[in-house]
Amino acid sequence: MTQKNKSPLQNKVILVTGGTGSWGTQFVETALQFHNPQQIRILSRHEQLQVEMERRFPKCTYLIGDVRDLERLKLATAGCDIVIHAAALKQVPKCEYDPFECLASNVYGSQNVILAALYNRVEKVIAISTDKAVSPINTYGRSKALMESLMSQANAFRGKSFKTLFSCVRYGNVAGSRGSVLPLFEEQIKEGRPLSITSMEMTRFWILLSQGVQFVIDSIGRMKGGEVFVPKIPTAGIMDIAAAVVSNHFGKPLSSYPHVVTGIRPGEKIHEVLVSENESYHTKEHKNFFCVEPEHPFWQVKTDGKPLPEGFSYTSLNNPWKLSAEEIRKMIWNF
Repeated sequence: MTQKNKSPLQNKVILVTGGTGSWGTQFVETALQFHNPQQIRILSRHEQLQVEMERRFPKCTYLIGDVRDLERLKLATAGCDIVIHAAALKQVPKCEYDPFECLASNVYGSQNVILAALYNRVEKVIAISTDKAVSPINTYGRSKALMESLMSQANAFRGKSFKTLFSCVRYGNVAGSRGSVLPLFEEQIKEGRPLSITSMEMTRFWILLSQGVQFVIDSIGRMKGGEVFVPKIPTAGIMDIAAAVVSNHFGKPLSSYPHVVTGIRPGEKIHEVLVSENESYHTKEHKNFFCVEPEHPFWQVKTDGKPLPEGFSYTSLNNPWKLSAEEIRKMIWNF
């Protein structure tokens, strides 16, 4: 890597909160292989996953801790250049059943990350959000929307004494991650059960784990503070996903395998949104991504890019980039 194309992670001390999950594991693999960081610290509360991860990546530093614990975060961020905030409660039904716990992790935990980063004068903090934060209809989505607001407005109250920049990345479903429909379909086929389809009309934004990790790294390099970066990614229909799974297992069309329509679950949308119409007024379009600029002008963040037309929204329904069942199959199993 030349000096001109120097990685934003090169020679940096990086902390990943919630780093023992699928995202953190992919990030560590990518960063160590291509980006030459000085140190990667993994903070999580799952000791067994840390033991397993340490076998794969012994060069990293592993810290038991919870983002709910501000004092622990102050110790974990000491000497850090970059914090990637991936820790969160993500399961929609669990967040509905235990909303206090969801709030404690996703909102107050994010506030603690901000305070610890300011305390230790970390250079950059970037948080990972979700399409469910846009026009949210469930507790998880609302908690992530609040997290985005906290991260954005942290740039306003940092004052002249602090140089820390705060931004977010927002994208859709990660193919094959925990909670994705793919592992569910795989399990149902393995057990000989029908595939459960919530709605035949359902669509979702779709991104590979490796692509999500790279987009976060790229966003760290371009962030100025307060932005929400949204990648341009394809849409997959639930019926096409099911067809891809059946084709991968049996080489036959979806009609050859039983499936049932169960109806959408509480707190679930038919289609997801990554940039809402209300946000489009302060969003710029770039070749491969959108940049949602801070809505409140407490500080100036101006990006290049192209203003969006009035009434624009970026949804999994109106997205022009749609995947066929065969494209999904190749994306997941032949990449």
